[in-house]
Amino acid sequence: MAGYTYMLASTIGLPIYGKLGDLFGRKVIFVFAIAVFLLGSVLCGLAQDMTQLIIYRALQGVGGGGLMIGAQAIIAELVSPRERGKYMGMIGAAFGLASISGPLLGGFITDAWDWRWVFYINVPLGAVALVVIISTLQVHKPESSRPRLDYAGTGLLAAVSAAIILITSWGGNTYAWNSPVILGLAALSLVALAGFIAVERRAAEPVMPLTLFRDRNFTLPTLIGITVGIAMFATISYLPTFLQMVNGASATASGLMMLPMTAGMLTATIGTGQLISHTGRYKIYILLGPVIITAGLVMLSRISAESAYAYTSAGMFVVGLGVGCLMQNLLVIVQNSVARKDMGTATSATNYFRQIGASFGIAMFGSVFIGRLDDQMGSLPPGGPMPAREAGISSLTPDLLASLPPQVQQAIVGAFAEALPPVFLLGVPVVLVGLILAFFIQEVPLSDEPGHAQAPAQVPVPETVAGAGRPGGAR
Repeated sequence: MAGYTYMLASTIGLPIYGKLGDLFGRKVIFVFAIAVFLLGSVLCGLAQDMTQLIIYRALQGVGGGGLMIGAQAIIAELVSPRERGKYMGMIGAAFGLASISGPLLGGFITDAWDWRWVFYINVPLGAVALVVIISTLQVHKPESSRPRLDYAGTGLLAAVSAAIILITSWGGNTYAWNSPVILGLAALSLVALAGFIAVERRAAEPVMPLTLFRDRNFTLPTLIGITVGIAMFATISYLPTFLQMVNGASATASGLMMLPMTAGMLTATIGTGQLISHTGRYKIYILLGPVIITAGLVMLSRISAESAYAYTSAGMFVVGLGVGCLMQNLLVIVQNSVARKDMGTATSATNYFRQIGASFGIAMFGSVFIGRLDDQMGSLPPGGPMPAREAGISSLTPDLLASLPPQVQQAIVGAFAEALPPVFLLGVPVVLVGLILAFFIQEVPLSDEPGHAQAPAQVPVPETVAGAGRPGGAR
């Protein structure tokens, strides 16, 4: 539950931080986000019960939502789009490394010291960052002295985000997909979304300007980012389950075994970032990314209990390469196509929709996986645990598996080995949709001016496939 509150708070905060940075200045908002994150970290470490931990994790998430956005928007202020690729590549590499190695480091700290140090370790690192930013960072300040906040739009977007996160977190787990709770949340999200669109059309300073979606080089990378979120986070979430339940790896060992995916992401984000800065060409990598991810997902769909780890790691590496070709490079395209006054908003929107895609991907993969596992578990011999749908997948742990009779252990391992790998194929059509969308991206020359889009303010989204030939690919 504490993890849900962090994800909920940070997701809601993503678009809000972007707009606040545009209105009040990136430095002050970034400092605020770090300070709130550190305060939440300290309070989490001091928590005396689960209720306190849930509340403090939400506070930590309020700050956490502005960290990545702040860094990306500040780089956009300081570095031209032409040079931005290599810097964004480094940030993307750090993000990918943290996504996979974070749980591993957390497990190590918990085993070696105490769970509270998982939160305390943020404090010295964040304090150093605060000192450096406050003392050295100089960025552009907004011209408006009295910005007007979009309270109604912010509240409605928060309602939409909260409903989506709860649907994807609870659906198929805590509540059935057709339960009144899930259906009610779905209805709430639709009503709030309709209200949000109506409010944004009239707002003086909309938290997410709808005019941005008229620009194909904003809309298409954002949609492709959703497909990246689905493929990346679903793989990160469910592959460790296979490694633990089928290969017998511990939680810490399964984290280490995920490092090939990190290596692939590091290689591609840094490498393509450097190449984009050198050549000014980026569309080729947006086209290659979905193809590479598809190849990796197909490889992972073929793993079994007898598969060598070298094959599994190769599949992870390939998925990481594909994600690395896309993740930060999509943001470079977006930032090159919007005006300085919308830089933070566009940056945060891109990250926001990728996070929403991640939530849907985890829910989609998990629902199909549990259904397949339930079917496989139906043939277990007497003495095994309840079917997965009734007991919950969290009840099937390596420790529980070790306590069962050998014949039951073998049956459960076989059930997991049969149920999970084919689920990775669910990501293939999603990623291929991203590939189709990538053909319509216009390769606008990258500007040499920091914080400024050389591209036209709005490049219309194509209404027909025939329009794809006009903007074309790399020139």
